[in-house]
Amino acid sequence: MEIGVFTFVENTADPATGKKVTAEQRIKDLLEEVELAEKVGLDIFGIGEHHRPDFLASSPATLLAAAAARTKKIKLTSAVTVLSSDDPVRVFQQFAEVDLIAGGRAEIMAGRGSFTESFPLFGYSLEDYDELFSEKLDLLLKIRDSEKVSWEGNFRAPLDDIGIYPRPKQKPLPVWLAAGGNPGSAVRAGKLGLPLALAIIGGKPAQFVPFVELYKQTYRDNHKGEPQVSINSHGFIADTTEQAVEDYWPHYEYFMEFGHRERGWPKPTREGFDIARTKDSAMVLGNPEEAAEKIIYEHRLFRNTRFNLQVSIATMPHDKVLRSIELLGTKVAPLVRKQISKT
Repeated sequence: MEIGVFTFVENTADPATGKKVTAEQRIKDLLEEVELAEKVGLDIFGIGEHHRPDFLASSPATLLAAAAARTKKIKLTSAVTVLSSDDPVRVFQQFAEVDLIAGGRAEIMAGRGSFTESFPLFGYSLEDYDELFSEKLDLLLKIRDSEKVSWEGNFRAPLDDIGIYPRPKQKPLPVWLAAGGNPGSAVRAGKLGLPLALAIIGGKPAQFVPFVELYKQTYRDNHKGEPQVSINSHGFIADTTEQAVEDYWPHYEYFMEFGHRERGWPKPTREGFDIARTKDSAMVLGNPEEAAEKIIYEHRLFRNTRFNLQVSIATMPHDKVLRSIELLGTKVAPLVRKQISKT
């Protein structure tokens, strides 16, 4: 199973001090995180698109290109590309260039986005939320599969046997479909033969088993080969459980309080946090052994081929993020792979 990390390149104030690093420094920290992830043997590094003052990754392909020039082996993916509000032609071109810089390590994780700021920013209506994604995913896949494309839709100019360049090294360029649990997304990914990236950031992972089974069955009904599933979760790893809780809780509280104010999420409490990190819940938090146990538990549920951990949901101190990535690569991943190899 592939194991990696992803980030939204958060740039929020430290809850303890009220201070935050400069945007320039945060980008430097990001690139150090990618380099370390490769050094400690992780398989994937993902960067998610947002258009808010508290995140710096409005253009994941730009950041991934910088990461591609500083790494040699690790796969580099968006997490996600908000395809609904972007132009599939430009998305393909950008990631084709990342793939060429990286020597064949780029991926696109296409999704609708959990935040909606990009829709008014680029002149789209949320009333077209579903139709936008469906149409643009169709075009992206046509561009991926054919050098010259003829296509017509409702939200961009038609293409009449037009070549799309450059072409990536990989044939085809990997495209994952990102989902949050909507059954329609499982069916769509299965029918299209796309690998599925499932975000499980709350509740109990077991409740998503029917969703993953629906995807796998739909895939097998329509395609040969085996479906691929990535589980993407929040969490943090430290040398001890006590240290992980102490480091993570203030930042988790900050992030969830923001969600409470802006999106109506439940108000964060320490009791809720402690429930969220129990053995059968979604958060991967604790010492390396506990983190490995949680990832193995989820693998038993889903038989997933990939696991990605978001180690910072608000700006964690850089040294602590680096330590979490180091532990994931040097301690957690070997434990997980050893156990999975027995099943």
